[in-house]
Amino acid sequence: MTFREDFALARDGTRLYVRRAGSGEGTGAVLCDGILCDGYIWKYLFDALAARMPVTHWHYRGHGRSQSPQDPDFIEIAAHASDLDHVRRHVGDEPVVLFGHSMGCQVVLENYRLRREKVRGLVLICGSYGRITETFHGTNVLAQVLPKVLEMVERNPEWARALWSRVPPELALKSALLLREVNPEVIQPDDLLPYLRHMTHVDLALFLRMLRAAGEHDAQDLLPTVDVPVLVVAGSRDSFTPPYLAERMAELLPRGELLLIEGGTHVAPLEHRELVQERIEQFLEDRVFSP
Repeated sequence: MTFREDFALARDGTRLYVRRAGSGEGTGAVLCDGILCDGYIWKYLFDALAARMPVTHWHYRGHGRSQSPQDPDFIEIAAHASDLDHVRRHVGDEPVVLFGHSMGCQVVLENYRLRREKVRGLVLICGSYGRITETFHGTNVLAQVLPKVLEMVERNPEWARALWSRVPPELALKSALLLREVNPEVIQPDDLLPYLRHMTHVDLALFLRMLRAAGEHDAQDLLPTVDVPVLVVAGSRDSFTPPYLAERMAELLPRGELLLIEGGTHVAPLEHRELVQERIEQFLEDRVFSP
């Protein structure tokens, strides 16, 4: 299996980290993270997909190994969709299946709106079509408090940066397990720690501004016009993006189908990796690759 790493250039000149694996020609896969993430959710799916098709994964601006935004205001969902388009072109502009996790679902949908040519299918995992701050934990509390938190962080950047960077990953993991934000019965702690370590390296104000923009974005109008097969994957215990949103997406998508994982949380691809891999492989074989 071939593997390479390099950088794509975004519209504003921001360098975007890209890794690519797999071989052969034809339809490839492009994997899009959630906010604050740099690939932890694809730990098992990346290799599984690369065994059968070219796979590309990239980091959002200001995340992981990608550069901080050259244009500090170019951080909304449409900006990430534009970046994704530059990544697609950078790796050869092959036909693709676009994969999104969490906020990545919004990015994928907006990229489809931007340029649906050569998109052969979508896989939307534990995410929504928009307004995510209004449905977090089933309430709109996050949408109400986010502007105040952002204002406080921007008024006290050094204090906020110091506090944010000192969150112990192990303590965050214990809290997630205790609060059952992830399923402690099936998750492997080592699968989650990379995310908890990485998130504190993202600039806090940048994260909050991106989150606010994601909360203002809505692609519901697009869903009835999507004319490629779409697999929607959801966890029945996902408190970040409640499963009723996935059910609504699947209903509004003309060629949508839903996999609802009983007991799955926001990290269902890690908790139930064999089930998710098998269902995605079946989707690709039956709905994307079959004539």
